[in-house]
Amino acid sequence: MSNLATRAIEEIGKVIIGKDHIIRQVMTAILANGHILIEDIPGVGKTTLAIAFSKVLGLDYQRIQFTPDVMPADIAGFSVYKQGSESFEYQKGAAITNLLLADEINRTSPKTQSALLEAMEEGRITVDGVTRELPDPYVVIATQNPLGAVGTHSLPEAQLDRFMIRISMGYPDRESEVAMLKQERVNVAIDSLEEIIQVTDLILMKQQAERIYVHEDLYRYIVDLVCATRNHPDLSMGISPRGTISLLQMAKANAYLDDRDYMVPDDIKQIFYAASAHRVMKSKEARIKRRTVREILTSIAEEIPVPESR
Repeated sequence: MSNLATRAIEEIGKVIIGKDHIIRQVMTAILANGHILIEDIPGVGKTTLAIAFSKVLGLDYQRIQFTPDVMPADIAGFSVYKQGSESFEYQKGAAITNLLLADEINRTSPKTQSALLEAMEEGRITVDGVTRELPDPYVVIATQNPLGAVGTHSLPEAQLDRFMIRISMGYPDRESEVAMLKQERVNVAIDSLEEIIQVTDLILMKQQAERIYVHEDLYRYIVDLVCATRNHPDLSMGISPRGTISLLQMAKANAYLDDRDYMVPDDIKQIFYAASAHRVMKSKEARIKRRTVREILTSIAEEIPVPESR
């Protein structure tokens, strides 16, 4: 069924022009049962990306624009007293959906952020002592604007770690932007997208990706990469055990998208940066030397011996 995923990526590429690698990374994270954090400036297509995925994957979609006055109840829902029946009736929050776009998550309070991140981690919400399971599949695409720090609450490292990948869409190249200008209005283009994958298909595809064969050497290769981040002089914080698991899940999904039932070292190398950059922290020395996280992680990937493909 990996050909369905390839067709879905191509369909989404009709509206997200020139960003095939970004679309693939998001698809990989979804197949790996993870959540996505997009850190970018306004207007580069973050919302369009989320809507396009919801349409092409046949997912129920909700969007919540985070502001300082958004409350945890807006995420999880709340109970309303009904006089006629003399009982409380649950009103669904934004989290009750298949794909939730959490726009500008850093502009709401830490308490509200925690409510969303708890739902992401647990796959369920509890309101007034009643626990409700979230739909399957359940995907959160959260965005952060790195500009304008006034009134924002940056996600702590422990909460960033709950996202499988952090990506940046960036500006389109010249030809892609020209093609975008020639395109119909974005809303019209999105409406023309076809549903390629149904929810039942997506659940099956995630299960198939999970069953990808992994050789013993590749388990050790992932752990060697992770340990290198924990012991590197330019990093004061390395990848957590949760991050280790995410690397494995992403690499398996990458192999699945390449229509293989086994994993190779390149599957790990291709997703290493996107799945790791938000899980590490530069040391004081690295900041003084003005080394970027990308440079540090690239050097680690080059230094760790790669096992032979199995």
